[in-house]
Amino acid sequence: MADKNKKVTASSDIELKDRLVAINRVTKVTKGGRTFSFSAIVVVGDEKGTVGWGLGKAGEVTTAITKAIDAAKKNLVKVPILNGTIPHEQTAKFGGARILMKPASHGTGVKAGGAMRAVLESVGVTDVLAKSKGSSNPHNLVKATIAGLLELRDAKDVAAVRGVSFSKVFNG
Repeated sequence: MADKNKKVTASSDIELKDRLVAINRVTKVTKGGRTFSFSAIVVVGDEKGTVGWGLGKAGEVTTAITKAIDAAKKNLVKVPILNGTIPHEQTAKFGGARILMKPASHGTGVKAGGAMRAVLESVGVTDVLAKSKGSSNPHNLVKATIAGLLELRDAKDVAAVRGVSFSKVFNG
């Protein structure tokens, strides 16, 4: 149940940091031979709950990365973070990639690998246990991780959906 209202527009007051997740060299076979180009996937975030991903393709690596960063800035979403971790356990799936994220106590660190680590660090999570199951394709892992983060709900969201006060969510 991902909300469409979690979209964020990139403005000049947000300090975004970018992380390169993967670069692929792709080949197009033509009559004249092989043509090489590059595909880059990048995650950007402000480490305060905002994250986005982008894909860029170009004939040179630097151009592909620049295009990916620009695409990621157009694709920002807001995620609830509670004391440096996620509010609750969450699973998600995109394509063949399946992920599991669990909140962790302070000092645990980001226990996640590769593409998931880039997304979680960009969003500002400092303590989490995460597991990648299924495909290790970085494109699908990034998309699955962001899909899982979008499904997270904090106590204020739960109270609003139930139509009760914030304190009643915890006291039953």
